[in-house]
Amino acid sequence: MLAFRRLLEAIEAEGSAALVTLARVRGSSPREAGARMVVRPSGGFHGTIGGGALEWAALEAALAALKAGRGAAARRSLALGPELAQCCGGRVDWRIETFDRRDVEDLGALAAAEGEGLRSLIARIGGDGRVERRLDRDRPGGRLTGRLPDAGEWTEPLGESARVVTLFGAGHVGRALALALAPLPFVVRWIDSRREAFPARAPANVALFHVPEPASALEGAPDGALIVVTTHSHAIDLAIVAAALESERFGYVGLIGSATKRARFLRRMREAGLTEAMLAKLVCPIGLAGIAGKDPAVIAASTAAQLLMVSERLGERPAEI
Repeated sequence: MLAFRRLLEAIEAEGSAALVTLARVRGSSPREAGARMVVRPSGGFHGTIGGGALEWAALEAALAALKAGRGAAARRSLALGPELAQCCGGRVDWRIETFDRRDVEDLGALAAAEGEGLRSLIARIGGDGRVERRLDRDRPGGRLTGRLPDAGEWTEPLGESARVVTLFGAGHVGRALALALAPLPFVVRWIDSRREAFPARAPANVALFHVPEPASALEGAPDGALIVVTTHSHAIDLAIVAAALESERFGYVGLIGSATKRARFLRRMREAGLTEAMLAKLVCPIGLAGIAGKDPAVIAASTAAQLLMVSERLGERPAEI
């Protein structure tokens, strides 16, 4: 969820909004630290902190905070079993913040950066009890990085710890994958050399880039990004995959294709001087083993699940923000 964008939309529609964040998690919990929910005065909400009694209690507290008006952030600790009769058995702390039209300018700056997936936030409690945030331009990738050395400060992701997916190709599979990734914790940079290949509209977490030489777009991808190659041209595919593997800085390099295509590409890249260690990182075909469907939507669903598994393996979330 793009939380700051949702806050702006709620303020524009209803004048105020609340942000509920799981600030700390100990033991078993339905969601991780950093999970967020945006609550409107009307009772509507976006996102989830885990559902059940925990979420309903947080909704009630957020609505009460909105009724009281914009004020200091409020933090509460709850034992899920004894206090909420949930089976999880852990303990969570939530933080509730309230915003109104006075915050539009600050929220707008955060929302603008949120869609990029390239920055995290540094946060602290200010003298008025409200959370103060600034962009952390030295920590690319939007990943949680743990507490900063400065006392009282912490880092937060933009969105939900969104990892960058650089998707090459706006054909049938590329379009299906962009849609499959829309509700998931990814920021998608969608690349194609054909401007007319893009759809008229794209999901909120997808940015479109017309790049005449697609492989050059790898320079703008952050370390740890997931690279998915589904272009209309084997020559373009090869250029992108070879450059991505040779850089040795991405978390995943996937190529749509068959075992025959994989073998042909590996031979060409060996001839170009890539090492066996580099070539071993190539994922081709893309998607989970055991799902054999060739329909674009099936390939997209399988690949989205694979990307989720890779992203989880690459980065763990901390217990507190």
